[in-house]
Amino acid sequence: MNLEEEIKKVIHKLRPYLQRDGGDIEFIKFEDGIVYVQMHGACAGCTMLDATLKDGVEQILIEEVPGVLEVQAI
Repeated sequence: MNLEEEIKKVIHKLRPYLQRDGGDIEFIKFEDGIVYVQMHGACAGCTMLDATLKDGVEQILIEEVPGVLEVQAI
């Protein structure tokens, strides 16, 4: 399994938690150690978006996928 597939697998595991609150996350690309995602629904305008990305999604991806350094929303 390549890195991109591993990233998508982890994001897929996280999606139900975001969807439960009316949001969603979509993988866009992986480049130079950075995972780019797009947030949808309630997540797109949420004031807690930075915390969700950095303290949640980013931490889990860094722990589970070697090579991931950061997550950024576009």
